[in-house]
Order: sequence, then structure tokens, then C-alpha cells
Amino acid sequence: MLEYTEHCLDNGLRLILHRDVTTPLVSVNLLYDVGSRDEDPDLTGFAHLFEHLMFSGTPDNPSYDTVVNSLGGESNAFTGNDYTDYYITVPAQALPQALALEADRMRNLDVSQHNLDVQRQVVTEEYTQRYINQPYGDAWLRLRALAYTVHPYRWCPIGRDIAHVQNATLGQVRSFYDTYYRPNNAILAIAGNFDPVEATALVHELFAPIAPAARPVRHLPVEPDMAEDRRLVLCRDYPSDAVYMAFLTPERLHPHFVACDLLSDILASGTSSYLHERLVRQSACFSEIDCCVTADADRGMLLVYGKVSDDKDHATAERELHNALLHFVDRPLDEVTLQKVKNKFEANLLLQHYKALDRAVALCQCASLGDTSLINTEPKRLLAVTHDEVMDMARRLFASHSATVVYERKKGV
Repeated sequence: MLEYTEHCLDNGLRLILHRDVTTPLVSVNLLYDVGSRDEDPDLTGFAHLFEHLMFSGTPDNPSYDTVVNSLGGESNAFTGNDYTDYYITVPAQALPQALALEADRMRNLDVSQHNLDVQRQVVTEEYTQRYINQPYGDAWLRLRALAYTVHPYRWCPIGRDIAHVQNATLGQVRSFYDTYYRPNNAILAIAGNFDPVEATALVHELFAPIAPAARPVRHLPVEPDMAEDRRLVLCRDYPSDAVYMAFLTPERLHPHFVACDLLSDILASGTSSYLHERLVRQSACFSEIDCCVTADADRGMLLVYGKVSDDKDHATAERELHNALLHFVDRPLDEVTLQKVKNKFEANLLLQHYKALDRAVALCQCASLGDTSLINTEPKRLLAVTHDEVMDMARRLFASHSATVVYERKKGV
């Protein structure tokens, strides 16, 4: 059981405190409730752009990284479909400076033309390196655009079109900052070795003067079920063929989501998993196979993906994979297998929450979903998932014969 306290400032900033006196460090995690799903379809990539812009400095602190390094700390950030997250870990005595840095860039970020020009060039280079020049790099871009028809999950955080960031005006960028980077659209978690009374007083001193803004109301369309398969075949200089097969899953807070999460691990977590045994060892149709759930706040995806053996064609690979999933639906799930996956989940949870920073991030993520207590209740719910719940989820996903398939085929085949 992870112990924490919550408090909300008058300006809307949500504060979560988790004390751990066993560490000499303290982590500050600031989650802004804005991700790629909040973007205009014609102005995408802005949430991710700000992941970079937030390190551009302020008039009082022109170089954010220089201050962090002088404190003996480390910091970084990441952007998702549902939120943007910033974190900093410092020696415990440097908590006041870490909080001051975060309050400063929430209040007074230097959103200048120079900084915009620099950071959108950085984003463009990242896009080229990660998605264009990387083998299989654009798979997620293609897959999301095919799997979703109405929901903004149809583009990745990097954006639907990199030109949106490249052509962004200073006015558009400042408007995004003024709209979303406000205290009433943020969750602040402090985890580590600190005095809760002193930390709360510091947060009030530094953040309470920052004015809130009208918080945007989300009106996101619900992605409908797929009525038929959707396929895309790409032919490029891939090292080997690869196939991606995605199924729409329930939203993150849906009662059946935890069964879906367990199902993905049963299918392809480790070399003893069902799909590895059937498609890698037995049929040798794939050289490697894996499965994951995106765990998005709205309807997400369960994705099965793998590298196809050189002597197999894409039609065979897709057929073998689909048949394996249908076979799984028709076979009884071994209770030993289910328990093994649950045991592995418990072990991974301990590792994931080993660092105070990881706990701070998880607390913010749960709070962003509207229920901070999920950090304690959801693991218990997952461990209580039954055989019937897993198999019912498998039938819902795989027996409908509706999937999104992206096949990447190497040239010359």
C-alpha cells in the first residue's frame, strides 16, 4: 500500500505528497493534462513541441539544465497521447530550488521566436531520425492513422504532419502555453525524503500566485468498433518483413481493461508465452513476436507485432497469426499460466515503484485519470482477474475478425 496525501491549491493545482525517508533524494513530477489528443487536427505535435520548449529557460533561469546540473540533479520529460510529464530528481536539500524551477517555467517561460526556431528544428530532426530513417520507424504513424477514424489517437505525439510544427507561428505556440500550462491543468507530485509541512508551504509560496486559466473542456468523439479489417502493405528497405495486428480495446478505466492487460502478457510475454511457443518454436513463421496494450485513457489498442521468418510471405504470416489468436480463444486457459503472469506482474510492479521518481510519476498518472487511489486498487484488481474474464476479453477482441493490419515488406520480396 503506497501512502500519500492530496491537496488542491486555490488556483487549481493538485498536489500529491509521498514521503520516503529511506532515500537521500527527492523527486518532483509535474504532469500537465494535455497530450496529442487535445490538439487541433490541423495543428498537431504541439504537446510534444512543448516537451522541448519547456527546457528553453526563463528570464530568471536562462538555462534550465545548467541549474539542475549545479544541484547535482537530473531531469527530463515525455509526451503521451493523454498528458505531458516533466520530472526532476535532486538531493533532498535541493527541493526548494527544484520547485522554484518548475514554478518559474510554469509562470514565465521564454516563448520567443528564437527558442521556437531552435526547438522545432530539434523536433524535426527527431522526427527524421526516429520515424523516417529508422527501420520500421513509421509503423506507429501508419497504424494509428489506420486504426482510428474519428478519435485524435489517429496521430502520434510527434504529430500528424511534421509541417504543423515546422510552420507553427509564435502566436499559436504562445496560445497553447497560455491555455494548457496553467496550475489548474497540472498535477504536482513530490516523492522522497522531505518534510510534508515544509514542502506544502513551499508549494503554496511558489505556485499559489500563478493565475489559473479557463480549463478547456474535452469533447472527444468515441472511436466506433471496426466493422471490417483494415490493411496496409508497405514495401521498403526493411531488414526483414514485419507484421502489426491491432485490436481496439476498452478505455483505461473500463472494468475489463485489467483483463485485457493480463491477456497481452499471456499471449507474448517471454519465450514461454503462447504466441512465442506456437509461432516461433512450432511453426517458425516468426523469428520474434510480442504483444502490448497502449493503456490510453480513451479506447486504446492491443497490438501484436513480430518479425516474419525469411521463408514466409506476408499472407502466410498474417493467416498464421490470426489462426493462432482464434485457437487461443477455443482452448482452455491453463490456471498455472494465468498465475505465472500474475506473479510476474507483481515482481514488475515492485521494480517499477522501486524509485521515488517512479512512484511520483505513477501518482500523477492515476490522478490524471481522476482517481489517485488506482495506484493501490488497480494492482489488486488485476491480481483478482479470473480465467473467465481473460477468455471473455479474448473472444471480444479476436472472434470479431476485425483488426488493423500493417505489413512491412522488404524490397525484392
